[in-house]
Amino acid sequence: MNYSKEIKTALLVIASVSLLIWGYGYLKGKDIFSRYNTYTVYFDNVEGLTRSAAITLNGLAVGKIADIKLADNQTGKMQVDFQVETSVPITRSTVASLYEPAFIGGKQIMLILNSNDQQLAPSGSVLKGAVKSGLTELVAEKLAPIQQKLDVFLEKSTLLLTNVNSVLDERTKSNIQNSIAELNATMKEMHQLSASANELVDGNAKNISSAMADLKNTSANFSKISDSLQKADIGKTIRTLESSLEKVNLLLGNLNDGKGTLGKLAKDEALYNNLQKTAKEMELLLQDVRLHPTRYVNVSLFGKKEKPYVVPVSDTLIKK
Repeated sequence: MNYSKEIKTALLVIASVSLLIWGYGYLKGKDIFSRYNTYTVYFDNVEGLTRSAAITLNGLAVGKIADIKLADNQTGKMQVDFQVETSVPITRSTVASLYEPAFIGGKQIMLILNSNDQQLAPSGSVLKGAVKSGLTELVAEKLAPIQQKLDVFLEKSTLLLTNVNSVLDERTKSNIQNSIAELNATMKEMHQLSASANELVDGNAKNISSAMADLKNTSANFSKISDSLQKADIGKTIRTLESSLEKVNLLLGNLNDGKGTLGKLAKDEALYNNLQKTAKEMELLLQDVRLHPTRYVNVSLFGKKEKPYVVPVSDTLIKK
């Protein structure tokens, strides 16, 4: 079949116009070749939301934003009209939540279905809107306290540096430099002292080795003595000593209590006085015998009369 140029031109123009209309509608979020239901939701702020932005359900794109406009001049409410495929069961309790899927790419609307609600919302219904904090808002919320702490830290750091600058005047800086110089000198002296100590140790290495050997021998001798002491029955000796001390304590106790012969001698005052008196009389008797022996031994052959007895004086002992 042959067509005239006029028919071909008309068909081409119709196709071009149709493609242009479809493309314009697609860019505005309207697809004339697909069947959609239209719904409306209101938000206080739609910053980042653009026409043709995706409508998602569990991450799957099921529609697009059709139109965004100001709904009320006084309240500033924004009206968002969007299209959703007819296969998606939109109920009256479905929530259209505005969220930010990533740092870039703008915002989208996420549909949150209610499985318990079986009443479908007809096309043109107004759904409940919600706003979910995006990544940018969450990061901003997390960074806000950190920023405040950082501001406080920077303020304190500035104050600290100001105080340090006020304290570190020229005189203080000079003192610090002198202290550092003296510290360096001290470190050099310590290094020299360490070198001298090393030389001293190297020079007396043999003596040190000999001393260590003597110390080792001494330790061995102590070990032998310790073994001997360990083998000796020190416990038995201590027990014997304790028994002897108990007997001595018992003897001293008896003496103190006046028990036994020694105790009676130590405690009986009358016996002590009698013994002292007897000793005194014995002393006088021996003195009289020494001074007048004829009174006690008479060897006279002619019957000489006995001299009368005279009581000796206690202090007539011949003193040398």
